[in-house]
Amino acid sequence: MAVLARTPRPELEAALATALDGAAAPAFDWLRPPQTGLAMVRGRIGGTGNAFNLGEATVTRATLRLRADDGGTVNSAIGVACHLGRDKRRAELAALADALLQRPERHAQLHTQLIAPLAARLEARRSAQRDDTASTKVEFFTMVRGDA
Repeated sequence: MAVLARTPRPELEAALATALDGAAAPAFDWLRPPQTGLAMVRGRIGGTGNAFNLGEATVTRATLRLRADDGGTVNSAIGVACHLGRDKRRAELAALADALLQRPERHAQLHTQLIAPLAARLEARRSAQRDDTASTKVEFFTMVRGDA
């Protein structure tokens, strides 16, 4: 879910279309259609101290249930999505991918074709950002004069 929540919509749409091999997305019913609201973001002083309210962030969430298969078998796979921002289509795509990943017959294929490539792209972006940040690091040296 973290990979789906962090992936931009164009990449998510393309990866899901590729993973479905051009087939139409399965039918589903909304349990909670995409909704946009606010969530309180909390922080900790120094990362370990007392918690404090940092501010609010816009989030979008959605929950759906896949409909019964053509053969009549009921699939109660429920997909959930929550991400920062206001993109309702992105929440729909992430919830659909989450529900499809719960189908045992498709889990391995979708994990290989959808989650693994998206996770690799996200890690490449993080690595590039770490490298850019590391290039601005400044080393400070303290010189000691004489014997104290």
